[in-house]
Amino acid sequence: FVVLHFMLGVACWMGREWEFSFRLGMRPWIFVAFSAPVVAAFAVFVVYPIGQASFSDGMPLGISGTFNFMLVFQAEHNILMHPFHILGVAGVFGGSFFSAMHGSLVTSSLLAESAGDISLNLGYKFGQEDETYSISAAHGYFGRLIFQYASFNNSRSLHFFLAA
Repeated sequence: FVVLHFMLGVACWMGREWEFSFRLGMRPWIFVAFSAPVVAAFAVFVVYPIGQASFSDGMPLGISGTFNFMLVFQAEHNILMHPFHILGVAGVFGGSFFSAMHGSLVTSSLLAESAGDISLNLGYKFGQEDETYSISAAHGYFGRLIFQYASFNNSRSLHFFLAA
């Protein structure tokens, strides 16, 4: 009962995060970058107990209970060697890493279309067609940071990679 209300509260918090970014004139999809851990927690706290037909089989909300759940879950299902679990963990960690890296590169290469004394967020209007950051500046910086061919020089291919 507590877990269901907690997950509902987290979902409402994510919706509020989207609303804040939308009302501030920022891009409203930033909450997608933070949704993977929420989905993983929802799977562990809600979906798995429903699949086991009892919420007593779900993960408890304590440290020793959580470790006991992890040991029993590994003993019963051998989850750590399952290829989909390995891909899911790599996807969550890799997605958060690439989202953070993308955000820092975009922030460092914003095109200032507003005055110096007001926020850069006011230089962007939702749905505008012209770019808000310089992809070539971000490409050049990232190419010097890692190596030249590690970065994308095309905005569409970069965002397709991030979405995939």
